[in-house]
Amino acid sequence: MVKLEILRVVLAFLLGILLTSGCGSVMTKHTFYEPITDSVKKQRYAAAVQKIEAAKAGNQYEEKDRLLYYIDSGIANHYALNHGLSTEKLSLAEDAAEELFTKSIIRAAASLALNDNILEYAGEDYEILYTNLLKALNFLAENDFDEAFVEIRRSNEKLDLLEMKYKDAAERFKNSAKDDTLDVNKHLSYEIEMVRFNNDAFARYLSMHMYAAEGRLDDARIDYDMLVDAFESQPHIYDFKTPDVKYQAKKKPLISFVALAGLSPVKEAMNLRIRTDKNLQLIQVLYTDGPKKNAEYGHLVFPVKEDYYFKFSLPRMVSRPSQIDQIKVWNGENYIGELQLIEDVGNVAEETFKAKKSLVYFRTIARAIVKGLAAHKMKSDIDKKNAGSIGGWLMKAAVDVGTDVIENADLRCAHLMPGKVYVGDFEIEPGTYNFTIQFLGKNGELINSQTIDNYVVKTRGWNLVEAFSLN
Repeated sequence: MVKLEILRVVLAFLLGILLTSGCGSVMTKHTFYEPITDSVKKQRYAAAVQKIEAAKAGNQYEEKDRLLYYIDSGIANHYALNHGLSTEKLSLAEDAAEELFTKSIIRAAASLALNDNILEYAGEDYEILYTNLLKALNFLAENDFDEAFVEIRRSNEKLDLLEMKYKDAAERFKNSAKDDTLDVNKHLSYEIEMVRFNNDAFARYLSMHMYAAEGRLDDARIDYDMLVDAFESQPHIYDFKTPDVKYQAKKKPLISFVALAGLSPVKEAMNLRIRTDKNLQLIQVLYTDGPKKNAEYGHLVFPVKEDYYFKFSLPRMVSRPSQIDQIKVWNGENYIGELQLIEDVGNVAEETFKAKKSLVYFRTIARAIVKGLAAHKMKSDIDKKNAGSIGGWLMKAAVDVGTDVIENADLRCAHLMPGKVYVGDFEIEPGTYNFTIQFLGKNGELINSQTIDNYVVKTRGWNLVEAFSLN
């Protein structure tokens, strides 16, 4: 008969795990996004804003996820044309981002005990970059060029400092992990992944037009040249044709269209396992499932006394396919032109995630070893005290279950960021227009349309129309 004391220990352990996972501290919440995303795709932007606020009130966004709430709310309000409120939320996101990133590195050693979900979400670099560009669009909608310029400069500065940010992060993490009792970190060398992105074409496009509208044509030309250079020097980001844009009209006023289409990538878990080799003093990381099952993901030199198998999970970016293939602009029955792709947010997200992913990989490997060795020791101790008993088996099962439950990849990310940005510059007579922006599929079928009535095209300044379809 199983001893009552053993059952109490097992039940207490399982209860602790269930309570931990039940409160969401070690798992990413994301199912609540489904109705929000549905509203955005149906162009019910005010409803999306309301659902985000309801999710916040219902604690779907916990305090540690406040940056995520600010970003999601700011983006949704931008779509709903609540420009002031959008700027307010996105400014809160930007203000919090640097502080939270630093704090997450300092507290990273604590996540060796559980996982990165327990840390405050500090945002992805592409998310923070686009908060500035969306704020710039908010200010442009209110004809505030000064503040829009500020946002463009901030986005450029962030790209300039991106590599240094992760060099500093590596040093901070090494210092914060000095209390690692198993001394794992001194055997793992964190190599910084280079970020090959320092010039954003869409930022250049916006500032180019703002300079031109103010008559600063030399500055506009410089930004145009920088836009072209972004495509030529970063083909891994801009793997499509440079759009035919212009900032100076010949005879008629110029009107520009900016369209945000589709949705940016999200994160999913990639399940891996560690296999150690005591003879080679090696850690081998293998794929657990999928077409690459049992193939090697990577390996590290690490001193081990026994052969172990540990499970763990990493986040990876996955794209969300868009239905939209073409965007055309009409004035009534008069065709004006087709918009061209200037930014693939998915490419930017993937590239800027590389540096952070290498840090997450390093930290997760360390965590998997710490937890795996601790679990192995616990099960060895159970075997010594309860060899062959049902209670011992239950206790070891509880250790395995508990270790698996708390090993979850951090999949938090903004779900409402646009996937692609399209632009178009056309010469047009001054006057009042009723524009229709058609979002079309690969076979020319209409996915969505947006109408802007009574738009007055001015002879001076920058005539700018923005449209959305997140399908």
